[in-house]
Amino acid sequence: MDNTNSHNERIAKMTFASVYPHYLAKVEKKGRTKEELHQVMEWLTGFDEKKLNELIEEKVTFETFFQRASLNPNAHLITGVICGYRVEEIENPLTQQVRYLDKLVDELAKGRKMEKILRVA
Repeated sequence: MDNTNSHNERIAKMTFASVYPHYLAKVEKKGRTKEELHQVMEWLTGFDEKKLNELIEEKVTFETFFQRASLNPNAHLITGVICGYRVEEIENPLTQQVRYLDKLVDELAKGRKMEKILRVA
């Protein structure tokens, strides 16, 4: 991952609506459901399905998406490698939050148990 300002700005300006179909396709291809994807997203952001749909229709950027989110207090427990970089070591807060979401979607697609994905003690 490129840690430059331009990379972080590109992520900030990317719309959630443009990425959401890729998240959904990824998990469904691996036999997981839209409901499970929404459960994971709600755990991380606090957004229920209705709010996710509103944000998609509004075409919010990731910057706005995470500004409006109530990030789960256990989000810091999301660790591991995504795109070749450890999520816990990403310095830009917004880029890290987007990568948290990517990591959760990855774990869901890989068949990880929901309790593990949601960092249930």
